[in-house]
Amino acid sequence: MQIYLVAVGRRMPQWVDQAYNEYARRMPRHCSLKLIEINAGKRSKSADVARINREEGARLLEAIPAGSRVIALERTGKEKTTEKLAAGMEKWLAGGQDVVLLVGGPEGLSQACLDRADECWSLSKMTFAHPLVRVVLAEQLYRAWSIIANLPYHRGE
Repeated sequence: MQIYLVAVGRRMPQWVDQAYNEYARRMPRHCSLKLIEINAGKRSKSADVARINREEGARLLEAIPAGSRVIALERTGKEKTTEKLAAGMEKWLAGGQDVVLLVGGPEGLSQACLDRADECWSLSKMTFAHPLVRVVLAEQLYRAWSIIANLPYHRGE
């Protein structure tokens, strides 16, 4: 099973790349985390933001490997505890199906991406800087794995 983080945006700050890569490196081979970056549309004062959002959405959808379970990250999605994420990850591992986590651009995901998603998650009721979402996701996936593997990383309740 492979977990794909498909996200709008390239050329993240060095700290984002370092933090993301640190947690992705810790994932086991049979549950590895792979980043697929999608070009963001050019935004200007006169840009058609709705069109840009649709085009980014189309590129995100094109990057989804066939047969994958798709999870959209959206502020209105369902919040999960780390323990519930770990339980879900155990099911993913048992089923062997690849999982795709979609992260949109500054305006979020297109309606087409939301319609394609099998689930919709929210990381928090708070708003995060777009690059930070990659780091939070990678860390939480590693934390969930550490629960499954009974590693001392997570010190939950």
